[in-house]
Amino acid sequence: MKPYKVLDTQIVNCRHPLKTVIPVKHLLSPALFSTKSQPEAPQQPQDPSFYISQNQPPITSDLLADKARSSQWHFIKHLAPNLSSSLIAATLSDLYKTPELAIQFTTHVEFDRLDIRTRCFAIALASRSSSPNPSLQLLRRIISSGVATVRVIFDELALSRQRLGTKSSILFDYLIRACCQLKRADEAAECFYMMKEKGLVPKIETCNDMLSLFLKLNRNESAWVLYAEMFRMKVKSTLHTYNIMINVLCKEGKLKKAKEFLVFMESLGVKPNVVTYNTIIHGYCSKGRYEGARLVLNAMVAKGIEPDSYTYGSLISGMCKEKRLEEASEMFEKMREIGLVPTAVNYNTLIDAYCNKGDLERAFVYRDEMVKQRIMPTVSTYNLLIHALFMEGKMLEADHLVKEMEDKGTVLDEITYNILINGYCRCSNAEKAFDLHDEMLSKGIHPSRVTYTSLIYVLSKRKRMKEADDLFEKIICKGVSPDIIMFNALIDGHCVNGNTERAFSLLKEMDKMKVSPDEVTYNTLMQGHCREGRVEEARNLLDEMKGRGIKPDRISYNTLISGYSRRGDMKDAFKVRDEMLSLGFNPTLLTYNALIQGLCKNHEGDVAEELLQEMVSKGIAPDDSTYYALIEGMGEVNHAAEGSNPP
Repeated sequence: MKPYKVLDTQIVNCRHPLKTVIPVKHLLSPALFSTKSQPEAPQQPQDPSFYISQNQPPITSDLLADKARSSQWHFIKHLAPNLSSSLIAATLSDLYKTPELAIQFTTHVEFDRLDIRTRCFAIALASRSSSPNPSLQLLRRIISSGVATVRVIFDELALSRQRLGTKSSILFDYLIRACCQLKRADEAAECFYMMKEKGLVPKIETCNDMLSLFLKLNRNESAWVLYAEMFRMKVKSTLHTYNIMINVLCKEGKLKKAKEFLVFMESLGVKPNVVTYNTIIHGYCSKGRYEGARLVLNAMVAKGIEPDSYTYGSLISGMCKEKRLEEASEMFEKMREIGLVPTAVNYNTLIDAYCNKGDLERAFVYRDEMVKQRIMPTVSTYNLLIHALFMEGKMLEADHLVKEMEDKGTVLDEITYNILINGYCRCSNAEKAFDLHDEMLSKGIHPSRVTYTSLIYVLSKRKRMKEADDLFEKIICKGVSPDIIMFNALIDGHCVNGNTERAFSLLKEMDKMKVSPDEVTYNTLMQGHCREGRVEEARNLLDEMKGRGIKPDRISYNTLISGYSRRGDMKDAFKVRDEMLSLGFNPTLLTYNALIQGLCKNHEGDVAEELLQEMVSKGIAPDDSTYYALIEGMGEVNHAAEGSNPP
C-alpha cells in the first residue's frame, strides 16, 4: 500500500501545544498494519483531565487508538470537543484493521462536528465492516445534514477510497442506497451517473433499490431509463428486478405487456415466483378486470406456484370492486379452507364492500368474526363502520363504536376525526363538530382540508357565514391551501344565504390561487342568480362555463329550466329543455316538475297533463311536488289541503 499524506495532526483549543509523535507520512505505512508484535505502551493515567491539566506527553493518534482498543470510551468522549479533525483522521487510520472499533470511535467523537473529509474517511473505514448498516447510517446523517451536496460527498468518498488503496466501489453503492432510503431519487440518479463516468458498475442490489424508489414515487419513465442504462452497462437483472419492472407495467395499466414481460424473463431462464404472479393479479384486480386476474391465477397454479394470502386478498378486492360480493365471500371462505389465515386487511376489504352496499348487518358479522379469530380490528375497521353508521344517521351507534375503540386502546386518527366531524356537520351539529376539532388539536393531530371543509359546510348550513369566512381566512393564514371542494362549500353557503356578491368574489380568489372552478362551482352560482330572479345572468354563466372548457351537466340545464319556469317564461324554459335533449341529456323528475309547475302557474294545465303522461311513459314516477303543482294549477289547492289523495 502506498503511503499518503493526511492533514496535519494538531489539537485545537487545548491549554498546551501538542506535537504529533508519528510523522504524517508514516500514518498509513505498511509497518502500521504489520502483524508483528509492537512494543507495549507504558501505563498512563485513566483520567483524561490529567492530560489537559498536567504537562504530560501529547495526546497522539497512537494513544487514542490504544484507548479505543481498551474500550476507554469515557476518555475519548471527554476529549472529543478538543480533538481536531486531522487527529481524528489519523486515529481512524490506526484503527484501519478493526473497522468495528473505527465505527465505535466515530460515534464517540461527535461525528456531526467533523469536517466533510474526515466524515467521509470514517465512512470509508466503516464500509470495511461485514454489515452495511453503519456506513448507511452515517451516510444518511451526512446527506440529511445538508453540509455538502451528494457530488461533494461522492468526490470525498472517492478520495478516501484512493487513500485506502481499495478497488471496491461499495462506498458509492452505499451512497446511492442511502439516497434511496431518504427518498432522494434525483440525487441517487446523479450518483449513478457519476459512477458510470468513472467506469464503475453499480451492484444489481443498488440498481434494484433505485428502481423500487422510482416505482414508489410513480416515476415510471425514470425507471425505464434506468433499466435501459443497466442493460447497456451489462448489469445482470435478477428476479427482483423483473418483478419491479412488471409492477411498473401494471401501474401504467399495460397488463398485456406485463404478461409478455413474464414470458420474456422465463425465456432468459429466470423463473417467476409468487410475487411475480401476485403483481400481475393485483394489476388486473385494481383495474376491475377480475376475469383476467382469474386467468393469471390459473396459469400460476398450472406452474406449480401456490397462491398465498396476498393472492386471495387481491382477488377478493377485485370482486368487491365489481360488486360481486357473494363471490368475494365465497373466495374468502375458500382461502380459509385451504389453511390460509385471513389478515385484518382481508376482513376490512369485505367490511368496506358491505358498508358501501348498505348491508351493515353483514359488515358487523365480519367484524365480530375478526374478534373471534383473535384478529384485532384496526383503526381502519372502526373508521369504515363509523362512517357507514353516520351515513345512515345512526349517531348513537357511531358514538358507541367510538367508545369501544377508546376502551380497547385503539387510537383515533385523523381519518376517524374527519369522519366524526363530517358526520356531525351533516346533522348540522356545529357545536359537537367544533368540539371534536378542538380535541384533535389537543392530541396533536393536525386538521386537514377535509376537516376544515366540513366545518365550513356546517357553518354555511347554519347561516353563520361570518364565522365561515373567518375560518376560511384562518385556514389560509395557517398555510393550508383551499381546494375546489372547500371553495364550493363556501360559495354554496353564500349563494344559499343570498350573498351572491361574496360568492363571485370567491370565484376571483379561486383564479388568483390557481384553483380551477368546475361544473359544481358554476351550477351553484347559477342557482344563486336564479333564486334572485336573474335568469339571464345565470344563462351567461352557462356560456362562460363552456368558454372555460367546463361541460354543463343536467343540473346546469335543470337550474335554468327551473329559473325560467319560476318566472313563468315557458318559451325559454322549453328552449333550454330542447338544448338539453340535443346534447344527449334525458330529462329527470326535476326537469318535469319545473316545467309542470311553470305551466300550471301560467294556467296551461292541459300542456302540464301531457307532460305528466310523457314522464310516466318514460318510467319517471311523479312525486308529491308533481301532483301538488297540477292540483294547484286546476285551482284545487284548498281541496288538497283538506287531505284528498292525489290521483
